[in-house]
Amino acid sequence: MSADLLETWERGLVCPGPARALVLHQVARPGAAPDELLGLPVGAREADLCALRRSLFGDRMEVRAECSGCGEALEFDLDAATLASRPDRGGEPLRVVEGGWEVEFRLPTAGDLLAVADRGELIARCTIAARHDGRPVPAVELPEAIQRLLAVAAERADPAGDLTLRVSCPGCGAATPLQLDIAGYLWAELDFWARDLLLDVHVLAGAYGWTEPEILALSPVRRRYYLELCADA
Repeated sequence: MSADLLETWERGLVCPGPARALVLHQVARPGAAPDELLGLPVGAREADLCALRRSLFGDRMEVRAECSGCGEALEFDLDAATLASRPDRGGEPLRVVEGGWEVEFRLPTAGDLLAVADRGELIARCTIAARHDGRPVPAVELPEAIQRLLAVAAERADPAGDLTLRVSCPGCGAATPLQLDIAGYLWAELDFWARDLLLDVHVLAGAYGWTEPEILALSPVRRRYYLELCADA
């Protein structure tokens, strides 16, 4: 298991930030093809990554933020088990009808997030058809008010796709919105774990002449015991 995770970490190191989510998702859904993963709704990916995070590092997540009102540092714990659930809808199109506008669109996928740079591009990419007073309108011309309605409808249909928390400041009472990037959070933990493990390998290889596979085959308890012996020598 340790060797497999190290290989995942090594692959993720050479990927830009957004692409690392796919590397991690392949661990969460072993055997799934990249195209299959990229075609899933964002909420399904987030739920998978939350489940992977729980299996690797447990339920407790330490989060740090800054109050938007007074600037005070906020630190609190989250339960990873309560963060995300799988979306109720799959490929069924959604519709928004408002003020003469009628827009049919689909939920964003993980692949969409990799392909676009901002919300406007994302909405245009996911819009199936748009009409205003019965006249077809290009998706890139949707007004801001309609774009907001589309974002709200997508969030309701796929609530796990946007893990935004509202954190109350104990000092001033202001509620600070905090968007949790589960892929980024999980990668930071994996990166710390991998570097710490490789340091252990370095110490034990130098002390005992063991190879990396031999050291990784040790249980964490036995590895820690040998490291303590090295420190006491």
